[in-house]
Amino acid sequence: MAEMSSPETNPRSRWVALALCLAIIISGLLLRRFGPGLGLPFIVVKYGGSLLWGAMVYALLAILALRRPAVQLAALAAAIALSVELFRLYHTPWLDAFRLTTPGALLLGRVFSPWNLVTYGAGIGLGWGADRLLRGAGASVPGNASR
Repeated sequence: MAEMSSPETNPRSRWVALALCLAIIISGLLLRRFGPGLGLPFIVVKYGGSLLWGAMVYALLAILALRRPAVQLAALAAAIALSVELFRLYHTPWLDAFRLTTPGALLLGRVFSPWNLVTYGAGIGLGWGADRLLRGAGASVPGNASR
C-alpha cells in the first residue's frame, strides 16, 4: 500500500508555480492599468494590487525553493514584504526618482503604509493556501514522481 504524503512533503511543480506567478503578475498589472477605468473602487485597485504583490512574492519563492515547506516560504515572503515596506521610509533623490517610474512603483512602491503590510499578509496567506491545496491534490495523483 502506498504511503500518503502531505502537502508539506509533496514537492511542488516548478511549471505550476511559474504559471501561477505569471497569472498573478498579469492580474496585478491589469488591475492597476484597467481597474479605475472599469469603475472599480480605489480601495479595490490599491489594495487588490498589494494583495496580489504579496501572493507574487510567495509564488516567486515557491519557484525558487520547490521542496521547502510552505510555512518557511510564507515566513520568508512576510520578511521580504516587511523589508520592502520599511524600505519606503528611506529616501534619497535617486531612489525617489526611481520610485516615480512605473517599475519603481511596482517593485518598491512610493509611500509607506501599514495597511499594505496587512494586505501583503493576506496575499501571502492566499499563496500559502493555494500552494498547500495544489500540493495536496498532487499527492493523490498516481505516478506523480515528476513533480
